[in-house]
Amino acid sequence: MHTFVVVEKEGEDSVSSGGFAVVMPSMEENFFQFSLKQIELRKLVGRGSTADIYRGMWRGLDVAVKCIYPGFFQSNRNCQTWFAQELETLSRQRHPFVLRLMGACFDLPDKGWVVTEFLSRRTLKEWLHGQSERQRQRLIPLPPLEERIDKGLEIAQAMQYLHEQKPKVIHRDLKPSNVFLDDAMHVRVADFGHARFLPEGELSLTGETGTYVYMAPEVIRCEPYSEKVDVYSFSIILNELITGQFPYIEYDYGPTELASLVPYTVSDRTRSWGNKIRPTLPEKCSQLEELTDLILQSWDENPQNRPSFATITCSLRNIREKIVESVGG
Repeated sequence: MHTFVVVEKEGEDSVSSGGFAVVMPSMEENFFQFSLKQIELRKLVGRGSTADIYRGMWRGLDVAVKCIYPGFFQSNRNCQTWFAQELETLSRQRHPFVLRLMGACFDLPDKGWVVTEFLSRRTLKEWLHGQSERQRQRLIPLPPLEERIDKGLEIAQAMQYLHEQKPKVIHRDLKPSNVFLDDAMHVRVADFGHARFLPEGELSLTGETGTYVYMAPEVIRCEPYSEKVDVYSFSIILNELITGQFPYIEYDYGPTELASLVPYTVSDRTRSWGNKIRPTLPEKCSQLEELTDLILQSWDENPQNRPSFATITCSLRNIREKIVESVGG
């Protein structure tokens, strides 16, 4: 069944698929239809490169409203397609650790609003590092190890769900600032602007998609890649959670320099990477040995050597149980 979003034109509501019908052939039935005038924007809570994020109200519910900048749609003819793909990707997902889409409305090329559940808590990046930008010195206490592993486990569960969809969903920009926390401090994987569906047996071909610090080597090299690029990104996040340090903070490398060094790392289980870099691993201790091994496997140069998120989820559950037992015992 086709479900279309409401387009507001000159004060009147009309249901139209426009150019989106090709990209979004089958939206979920619970994808709400509404117009711009049904939403009350209350407070600006965030600002990104493509949109402002507002806290809003819709039918008595607190919602987050992502208001795409008008110039975004005019800057590139593919932007409307990207917008539609983000909506389609989000509309199919129903998982406790994936951001829930409430609906959308648009009047292109001037307006494009994505409405999701509102999360009053911070991003994973803010929870781990506070409001500080990249720096060596911590400004807030490091959360307990068990809580940090919990966050990693929940992200892994969300990604397992996405990768086991048919077709698979590749996020392609997994990073702490794209993971939000709810009132109960559970995660929501969000920002599916770069996400793509990957039919079984196919590879994606779009190079340099995402954020360099968390980007897999094969993506930087513009090679065909699979869902294992998300596993690589997750490994950088997991290491960041365990060490409490920004990735590569010990180096004075900018994004371009990282892009020239990371892709040529070979599989290596030592802690001496030479000119072939990965983020600094946690300090050696028996409690973190299994976690370190999991991180090393997950950022392996060869995507085929990286575990699936099903394996990662199972491993993190076992690791967490052992850590809880060691603390309790």
